[in-house]
Amino acid sequence: MAEQRRKRKRKEQAEYFFDYSLLFVVIFLLGFGLVMIYSTSSYEAYQDFGDSAYYLKKQITSIIIGLAAMILVANIPYHFWERFAVLGYLISVVLITLIPFFGVTKNGATRWLIVPVINFSLQPAEVAKLCMILFLASLVCKMGKGVRSFKGFLFMMLIPLPVVIMVWIITSNLSSAIIIMGIAVLMVFVASPDYKKFVIIALAVIGLAALLVYFIVNADPAVIQDFRFDRIRVWLDPESDAQGRGFQTLQALYAIGSGGIWGKGLGQSMQKLGFLPEAQNDMIFSIICEELGLFGAIAIILMFIMLLWRMMIIANNASDLFGAMLVVGVIGHIAIQVILNIAVVTNSIPNTGISLPFISYGGSSVMFLLIEIGLVLSVAKRIQLKEL
Repeated sequence: MAEQRRKRKRKEQAEYFFDYSLLFVVIFLLGFGLVMIYSTSSYEAYQDFGDSAYYLKKQITSIIIGLAAMILVANIPYHFWERFAVLGYLISVVLITLIPFFGVTKNGATRWLIVPVINFSLQPAEVAKLCMILFLASLVCKMGKGVRSFKGFLFMMLIPLPVVIMVWIITSNLSSAIIIMGIAVLMVFVASPDYKKFVIIALAVIGLAALLVYFIVNADPAVIQDFRFDRIRVWLDPESDAQGRGFQTLQALYAIGSGGIWGKGLGQSMQKLGFLPEAQNDMIFSIICEELGLFGAIAIILMFIMLLWRMMIIANNASDLFGAMLVVGVIGHIAIQVILNIAVVTNSIPNTGISLPFISYGGSSVMFLLIEIGLVLSVAKRIQLKEL
């Protein structure tokens, strides 16, 4: 009897297990993000809307909805979502195709849909990222060892391409297209032990990128006019168009440089006072550097590393392949987005609109990221059930 009671007690404890270390990092990043959104956007929000907390209130609403969705997903066995993998892929395709007909334009880009009744703006590219993770995780499990063959590898690489091309062409969102393809490449990389193919692909991509940059640099801007080509030219020499396409990049670099090691202090940024466009969105990392300095920037990077490290542990100890691949997909999404955002802000790569996960302003982004964290927590919960 005593042994049965001990087993029952251990089982009850396991049912209520929650990965608090991962949750703590996420909550910290969300809280820090809210502080920085208010610090960054209060001036422009008051100028534009008469309410310095306008962006803060909208972000808090999105976070509350996202946290509720995260908790719900975390408490549903993750295999429940496997049956919706194909449906999710198709829904993401349909939502993207609706953009030309019902899309809403913000800041010159048409990338959002308005959800009726609740009047919420939804970005289909964010839906596509989550659905692609779910679909590819399910596909890897169904293909099994077939992923390792050349046919399987080619098939896995071609599957994301329709969505990637649609996101790029229809929504003119190259950064999201890169992220979706990057998620697919990382998931196949983990599923397939033959790394030679990936080395060849990486070298080919680097070579093509170098040739493209060489062609753009030597081409006549008057003959070949394309805003993406202009971005590459400005990336190489921001001061060549200091009042045009290079303006945002230069202002971001000024903010980073003026912050020094310790920063000017929270709320003391000068660049956010109308100088740096979209400071609360894509360029929020530059304001972090200006107000909190190199110390604050490194601290945030370390928090992201802790988040990814914790998820890597969960992926390595997942109870099955489907759970491991789900977590790998989320790792890829967050890691690629963080790297690209910081690279853009520091002018390491050409400027393309991409937010900093959990910190930048953006309702769709933070909600779907929290749903992905819910999936990771669900996988972690099942690990403990098996071990106990």
